[in-house]
Amino acid sequence: MKAMILGQQGCPLEYKNVPDPIPNNNQVLLRVLACGVCRTDLHILDGDLPNPKPALILGHEIVGEVIAKGEHVTMFEVGDRVGVPWLGWTCGECYYCQTERENLCDKALFTGYQIDGGFAELTVADQRYCFLINNRYSDQNAAPLLCAGLIGYRALKLSEDGGNVGIYGFGAAAHIVTQLAIHEGSKVYAFTQEQDKAAQDFARQLGVVWAGSSKTLPPVTLESAIIFAPVGDLVPLALRATNKGATVVCAGIHMSDIPSLPYALLWGERVLRSVANLTRADGLAFMTLAPSIPIKTHCKTYPLSQANQALNDLRAGAFSGAAVLVPSLG
Repeated sequence: MKAMILGQQGCPLEYKNVPDPIPNNNQVLLRVLACGVCRTDLHILDGDLPNPKPALILGHEIVGEVIAKGEHVTMFEVGDRVGVPWLGWTCGECYYCQTERENLCDKALFTGYQIDGGFAELTVADQRYCFLINNRYSDQNAAPLLCAGLIGYRALKLSEDGGNVGIYGFGAAAHIVTQLAIHEGSKVYAFTQEQDKAAQDFARQLGVVWAGSSKTLPPVTLESAIIFAPVGDLVPLALRATNKGATVVCAGIHMSDIPSLPYALLWGERVLRSVANLTRADGLAFMTLAPSIPIKTHCKTYPLSQANQALNDLRAGAFSGAAVLVPSLG
């Protein structure tokens, strides 16, 4: 099969022929129909997340068709269209797995990091961490739901959503969670880089009541804030914008160091917390909820061979919404 291979962190991916993967007893073999390009892929490529598997295939927002399955697979049949998220395997035995917090599993393995992902024509996935894709979505429009959507969904749940919600960093995850928050009755305030007028306009098109620079206080105080941009300097800014009792959620898997801040910003029973991965319950709930709203994803598609261009465009903020690789395009 054709695949984009990470030979060395800090270097472009290489477009290569590699052996087809073979599913084990609990895995499905998927023909990749689409795979989203996530900022976490950039963190792996750049070395912010260390020690990826050798000759790694990135990609953890996978939509694929089951074309074969292992002997013990009972959850899916050949021909099913499924999605594969970032959390790719858990032990099922540790304290966290036994207390319904498998997202914190001590031995967890992650798709497109310790497990080969979807920047390829074929991939394999543990049946436990696959979700059926609703027919309402095309392949490419479903792909961003598998990470941008799921992490946004979990972040919104943990933010004790309601009232005025601030979103810092208006990319793929933000454009999905904005629709979800508005559907649930919240008013959304979007924060972007100061000069990013395109992102601010995009946010307004999605229904936010205000969009502006992350360095600016919003016109009202916030009941909660979600930070998607991997910038630690945003934490004190978000705390400053919130009411007493508010929750600020850091939703990225990587963030630059948080600067020191006066205790007065945290005081008043404000909560600062992170989001780690997802649970299967999150996946099942969100993948049922998304088409009922319905959440619409805005995508820019690229052929598989242009994965490096997609990553560069993501880094440069060259598009609104999400980037998606489609192997059938070449």
